[in-house]
Amino acid sequence: MSTSINKLSIVLITFNSQKYLNQVLTSCKFADEIVVVDSHSTDKTIEIAKKHNAKIYTIDWMGFGKQKQKALDLAKNDWVFVLDSDEVITKKLQEEILQILKNPSHHAYYVPRLNYFFGKPVKRCGLYPDYTIRLINKNYAKFTPDEVHEKIVVDDKKVSYLRNHMIHYAYENVEQFIAKQNRYSTLNAKNSVLKAIFNPPWTFFKLYILKLGFLEGWRGFVISKLYSQYTFWKYIKKSL
Repeated sequence: MSTSINKLSIVLITFNSQKYLNQVLTSCKFADEIVVVDSHSTDKTIEIAKKHNAKIYTIDWMGFGKQKQKALDLAKNDWVFVLDSDEVITKKLQEEILQILKNPSHHAYYVPRLNYFFGKPVKRCGLYPDYTIRLINKNYAKFTPDEVHEKIVVDDKKVSYLRNHMIHYAYENVEQFIAKQNRYSTLNAKNSVLKAIFNPPWTFFKLYILKLGFLEGWRGFVISKLYSQYTFWKYIKKSL
């Protein structure tokens, strides 16, 4: 249990998330409450969550933004850390969070992520520090209702940054990367043939050259190429 003045809830949404869930929830043990909002998993997700004494709610899928907002609403504490089911809070980040909660100076905090691609951490291709708002006072913050690429909006813009990162197990292999980006490009599809032509090569150049992806070896090339392909899919799917 947290010994901080402000109690903390950690919330996450799940669906067939058993792969990393034990490691993820183990990293949440310092919180006063763990809330899991599940959308009818058929694997061992619920069994694992129960072992970690999480509060489990089964709710039909509403899209990422609405689902995460529901998880936020179910948290009993004002201070909430939003975690994905493939993310792990490091010991240093845990200590920093507890220190912040003793006397928060802002209503929300960006947290850096260290993304793992194909088994190794990647710090180039524009993928680090990959800041995202995760520690919030829910009285001043909410999720946008977007089906995908949802964001946390803070009412008064009082946002700061944490120093220590969490770990994100982004993609284990190329097939998983392609499948997820294909799904996301459908959900986020836009109608623009011109952007489908010109944006993909720019995306590759930016990630591989400007963001030093070439220093990551073959991983940097594959990541840059696949994000370029995602850009093409996103703009062409509604254009045909």
